Amino acid sequence: MGARREAHEALAAAGLRPRKRWGQHFLCDPAVAQRIVDAAALGPDSVVLEIGPGLGALTDELAARAARLYLVEIDRGLTARLAARYAERPHVRVLQGDVLTLPLDELVAEPSATVVANLPYNISTPVVFRLLELRRRFPRAILTLQREVAVRLASPPGRATYGVTSVLVQAFAEVQLRFTVSRRSFFPRPQIDSTVVELAWTAAPRVEIGDVRLFTSVVRAAFGQRRKMLRNALGGLMTGKGISADAGRALYTRAGIDPAARAEQLDLAAFGRLARVLSEAPSQVTRPDDPPQH
Repeated sequence: MGARREAHEALAAAGLRPRKRWGQHFLCDPAVAQRIVDAAALGPDSVVLEIGPGLGALTDELAARAARLYLVEIDRGLTARLAARYAERPHVRVLQGDVLTLPLDELVAEPSATVVANLPYNISTPVVFRLLELRRRFPRAILTLQREVAVRLASPPGRATYGVTSVLVQAFAEVQLRFTVSRRSFFPRPQIDSTVVELAWTAAPRVEIGDVRLFTSVVRAAFGQRRKMLRNALGGLMTGKGISADAGRALYTRAGIDPAARAEQLDLAAFGRLARVLSEAPSQVTRPDDPPQH
């Protein structure tokens, strides 16, 4: 209770309040903050990008351990507070703006950095997909996410939580659920608990998927109507590529996939096989831009 009161008083002293539009819930448990920073396993040469530092629950410890620390905060009031607080720490740079639109790969000068973040609940998934785009510059991330998002990221096939996010993220990252954070560790208190997740991105896909853009299209189409059999859910994609019903059946056979299966039954490797055989078929479809977008 004391830490939550301190967070409330710190906001009030700065003339600020939690903003619902940005999904602000401020971490106020020092023990949890210590565990999150420990999970980042930083060395003396580490470069860190902290997204949404807020009141700085993680920032002091990150600043003590990292050689260079970038802070990205959308709230102008909090940005000013952070800039004043770290004005005497030359290795800390405070950036104001939206992490979804800022050119992070240009603003962070070093070639590689670790991301550490307590992500606002309303942008958790979009930020994960942004980091997927920038995985070569930010190859590792320690993220505090709402429990349901964390579970989707790590979900195996066959579960209701397995979907587009699971497949696209797991195609490029080792996902590890580190520990649970109680909702009581935040001010204001959210309605659900959080989970700290580690994402270790890979530059190349973890399994053979062929064309990344087509792989993304296949995954999205398959889960777009997840209760339908694949031959129906992917019917529009097949038609758009000029693939007949007979040719489509042959493609499923080549991929070793039952066309009567549903998307949640396919593992990552199966989606990769399906995308590869489709990529070899004559194409009459305009594919979406790479990399995958949320």
